[in-house]
Amino acid sequence: MKLQGKNDQELIHLYISGQEAGLEELIRRHKSKIYTSIYMLVKDQYLAEDIFQDTFIKVVKTLKTGRYNEEGKFLPLVLRIAHNLVIDYFRKDKRTPVITNGDGFDIFDVLGFYDESIEDRMIREQTHKDLRKLIQMLPSEQKEVLIMRHYGDMSFKEIADVTQVSINTALGRMRYALNNLRKMLQAKELSIKVN
Repeated sequence: MKLQGKNDQELIHLYISGQEAGLEELIRRHKSKIYTSIYMLVKDQYLAEDIFQDTFIKVVKTLKTGRYNEEGKFLPLVLRIAHNLVIDYFRKDKRTPVITNGDGFDIFDVLGFYDESIEDRMIREQTHKDLRKLIQMLPSEQKEVLIMRHYGDMSFKEIADVTQVSINTALGRMRYALNNLRKMLQAKELSIKVN
């Protein structure tokens, strides 16, 4: 049977009716787009592969329990599941990605801080720690846009696609996130000065 000529909907029906090849073709067809969107968020090959596998475990459950709705397109469903798993990972781990250069060390360590004193370095490290804590305190929509933009290096168009909102909404969430961070930083500085 020629599966390449079938659309996603037909492949889903094949899979639901017991033909595993339907799902295999769907995975083959969309693998690179799904994997890339996960990798862009987590910036870690092994973690991306794990989340990719978890995504398809959830997809299989959704299909087998009949919760897949006919109008929904397959790819947006899978991307939404993947995106939720990434956000869950960061939420559960209570960690915001460290900005690294790929070799596993924080990029802030190599941005011309060689001549700083130990005291300056401690202040800088504390500031980054504080900022990561404040990011965790943002409302979830603002936090995810900020993480995707600054840590995942995604464009606002990509963020809008993954979170299924308009570009204007994604931009608005980013603006609110930055304003909230600014307010929290000012409040923190005031409380330090008062103490």
